[in-house]
Amino acid sequence: MIGGLGTTELIIILVIVVVLFGVGRIGKIAGEMGSGIRAFKEGIQGDEEEDDGEKPESEAAEESQEEESKT
Repeated sequence: MIGGLGTTELIIILVIVVVLFGVGRIGKIAGEMGSGIRAFKEGIQGDEEEDDGEKPESEAAEESQEEESKT
């Protein structure tokens, strides 16, 4: 399967990881990784929009909010 590891070996590794770190900590780590990946993707998309000469949606929304608050 993955890198020459079979199903049995992967299950044993998963059990050892759960015993060492606990289910709650693994969930927290996975959530942090997910938010980090999401932020990375948003950063890349923002760079691509800036390259096109457009402003990212977040900046455009901030500017429109600032204009509304001035009036």
